[in-house]
Amino acid sequence: MSTGLIIAIVVVALILLAVLFLLPRMRRKAEMRKRERELANRRDAVATEHREVATEREREAERAEREARMAQKNAERQRAEAELHQERATMHERGEADHELIDDHERDRFAGTSADPDGTMAEQPRGESEQPRSEFEQGREVGHDEERDARFNRDGRTEDARTDSTTGSRRA
Repeated sequence: MSTGLIIAIVVVALILLAVLFLLPRMRRKAEMRKRERELANRRDAVATEHREVATEREREAERAEREARMAQKNAERQRAEAELHQERATMHERGEADHELIDDHERDRFAGTSADPDGTMAEQPRGESEQPRSEFEQGREVGHDEERDARFNRDGRTEDARTDSTTGSRRA
């Protein structure tokens, strides 16, 4: 055999030994990389799930805070109404609001009492004992409520004017 052939056989044998020796290591490394990728994917999935839960809980917390603010405002309103009623009760206890207890048709009967000590309530024409009302209140009382009549819409035109403008005809 020639020297070149012996060298070739030794080189091939060394390569085979290296492959046989390194192949399990390479497989283990490939398996570890695969496991690391799987672990990274699991981490991402769990982190995404936790973020979604956190976002949902944050929305629920904001809604609960909004409801708590509404409940607080409602409690404040109820407290104010209770204070108002308490003040009215105090006024009635002291006799400072007796005029509210007497109807128009009872004025003569209660003239000279603590509700009308000087007797002037019976002399007033009916309805003057009330506080002056605004023009708005007077208009609503007369029946000028456009929403109830449903004749006027937001643009201020009557239903007839709107109908005429859509058909193209004009009223003189």
